[in-house]
Amino acid sequence: MTRTWFVTGTDTGVGKTAISCALLAAAGRAGLRTAAIKPVAAGCDASGRNEDALQLMQWMTEPLDYEQVNPVALAAAVAPHIAAQQEGRSLQAGRLAGLCRGVMLGGAQFVLIEGAGGWRVPISGRETLADLAVQLQVGVILVVGMRLGCINHALLTAEAIARDGLHLAGWVANHAGEMMPCHRENLDTLRRMLPAPLLGEVPALAPFDAGEAAKSLSLQTLMS
Repeated sequence: MTRTWFVTGTDTGVGKTAISCALLAAAGRAGLRTAAIKPVAAGCDASGRNEDALQLMQWMTEPLDYEQVNPVALAAAVAPHIAAQQEGRSLQAGRLAGLCRGVMLGGAQFVLIEGAGGWRVPISGRETLADLAVQLQVGVILVVGMRLGCINHALLTAEAIARDGLHLAGWVANHAGEMMPCHRENLDTLRRMLPAPLLGEVPALAPFDAGEAAKSLSLQTLMS
């Protein structure tokens, strides 16, 4: 049985890729076949490849081609709709959904689809990456960057996910940098107010290691 989740964040730079890799590591240790998709990536090296997508490939078990993991690779590290405009390309949620379904039907038991930035990041003048998640009708995992402002960002994102008719399956508290002031009080507030289980609190790791971060995560509620 294949289970798929869309990974989004409270903002850009909150550690979606790092947490996605940690979730893949945890699922792999549990004996699950895993795959990941970065449908749209903005910011690529000279070979046309994106570092986030390459990291996902390192931690999933299925031997997918790069183009399957990251079907749309945009050169400029800017908002996807702007990067696409610069290259004369048109992004459509329906087409991206079809590409994602190809991987979802490939036999992996645990599949992650990593978004870009936050929930409402545009891919065109009319659509956002949220439209992709809606078309796929998958559960959502929210990565909360534990920093000043995270409560507001997390609650607004959760409201938007619910308004779009999707299920917030869980959230991860990620410490990507120095511990924020009153971090325990902020974490407790999020646990009370977010309508989803906390999958784990990942400490700041220097350098980051997805295998080590996986020890802080629980997949029990996702897989039940």
